[in-house]
Amino acid sequence: MIALLSAQKNGFLAKKHWLPNMVAGLIVGVVALPLGMAFAIASGVKPEQGIYTAIIAGFLVSVFGGSRLQIAGPTGAFIVILSGITAQYGVVGLQIATMMAGVILLLLGLAKLGGVIKFIPAPVIVGFTAGIGVIIWIGQWGSFFGLPKVVGEHFHEKFWHTLQVLPELHWATSILGVLSLLLVLLTPKLPYLRKIPGPLVAMVVATSLQALFHFDGVATIGSAFGGIPQGLPEFAVPQFTASQLISLIGPAFTIAMLGAIESLLSAVVADGMAGTRHDSNQELVGQGIANIITPLFGGFAATGAIARTATNIRNGGTSPLAGIFHAITLLLIILFLAPLAASIPLAALAAILFVVAWNMSEVKHFIHMLTHAPRADVAILLITFVLTVFADLVVAVNIGVILATLHFLRRMSMSVEVLPQDERQIGVELIQQGLMKLPEGVLVYAIEGPFFFGAVENFERVLAETHTDPRVLVIRLLRVPFVDMTGLQALDEAIGELRARGVKVLICEANATVMAKMERAGLLVTLGRENYCPDLATAVGRADVLCSA
Repeated sequence: MIALLSAQKNGFLAKKHWLPNMVAGLIVGVVALPLGMAFAIASGVKPEQGIYTAIIAGFLVSVFGGSRLQIAGPTGAFIVILSGITAQYGVVGLQIATMMAGVILLLLGLAKLGGVIKFIPAPVIVGFTAGIGVIIWIGQWGSFFGLPKVVGEHFHEKFWHTLQVLPELHWATSILGVLSLLLVLLTPKLPYLRKIPGPLVAMVVATSLQALFHFDGVATIGSAFGGIPQGLPEFAVPQFTASQLISLIGPAFTIAMLGAIESLLSAVVADGMAGTRHDSNQELVGQGIANIITPLFGGFAATGAIARTATNIRNGGTSPLAGIFHAITLLLIILFLAPLAASIPLAALAAILFVVAWNMSEVKHFIHMLTHAPRADVAILLITFVLTVFADLVVAVNIGVILATLHFLRRMSMSVEVLPQDERQIGVELIQQGLMKLPEGVLVYAIEGPFFFGAVENFERVLAETHTDPRVLVIRLLRVPFVDMTGLQALDEAIGELRARGVKVLICEANATVMAKMERAGLLVTLGRENYCPDLATAVGRADVLCSA
């Protein structure tokens, strides 16, 4: 409840802020209505379940989340993964997976891991969101053109079958679809309509035409789903077994990770637009609570919705009250206007999803990254995109992150240097010890950069290049910010090998963190505590003593 408390502390819950937040909530609620139904249908569930999700998740995230401007509900990013879960495990399986994802999100927030999600590389995020956009766009051709249902397990099979049945398009459905698409796109540009949400205009016009003329063969919410129930959703706990929970662990983690990414991206966008600052850990807690409770009332996975959050800010939303009013608006619509939804053409909802898919794809950003990013990032972008479209979202994200991590480790390992140092680099320390040059038989090496498993090879290679063994080797750790167990093990092995060849080893200038890890790993015992020096001058002095002995 950090966002709600923050809003109260800053005076945004005062009565003077109620009206602008109520107006913003009303507008966002109207925008969320067609989107909620469209996302639900595309995810393989009933349209009212999308509205239930927007009501319950929208309210809970506004109350318990970490961004006072966040609007939550079903989103386009979830469509691909949710439709796959629904097809394989049914609606109950989707709800169980959502609740499990909610638990994961809650634990991530309580463990203060909200900041870690931000480290997923941009090429991976842009690649899979663009891929999702393509899948949504192609997937809605059937509803937009009134095509026969196509079969196929993989994207390329469905796409090929869709192209084969494209000549069988239903003209009335296609005309309503094209009209709806034009209204969604042109409404924001018309002087007298620009303040009215385009999706709402498209849905109202298409629904009115269908209700008035009753075009034969046009699929509607009434003909496909029997309309939308008028009333509140019933509370019901999904029945599950231990085997179901085990089989749904993978899908639940996917929902949780995608939800975390989407909600935190949305919160960052809100901060940029309104100059606010969100709490990422509390936002995950709020998202977790919402996804645990929403399925108990017939809903499914929800997350922060970037477009609706932006709409909230543009229309004067300043506090969580806007999100609460958005949920109340949808609740009133389903209580009093639900029967009117029976005539909504599915083609109109498909047109809305066409625009959602285009916005998700971020074509300009994708092309800019494709033409301006480093080659390795371009490769990661394309691999993630292709795998999202033709394989699986989970596979795409996993491989994308792994490739990005390996590339980062490669660059990090290349940045770590093990450099020999002579009298010019350490002249001050020599003077402090009354020396003009390094004692005969003493070598000084400085490790610069994080000494982790990727940098060990550099260290071992440099030591191997020392053709004649010195009597004393001094290893400087001044510019080593951290060290991992592999680095410590490499140091330990190097000390052992050098000692076996009669070379004495001194280590100096480790920071407190590195020193504590060396102590914990027992490296100082191997080295001998007398052979660790706090600074280089002391190490040079001790090296001189050892050479003279």
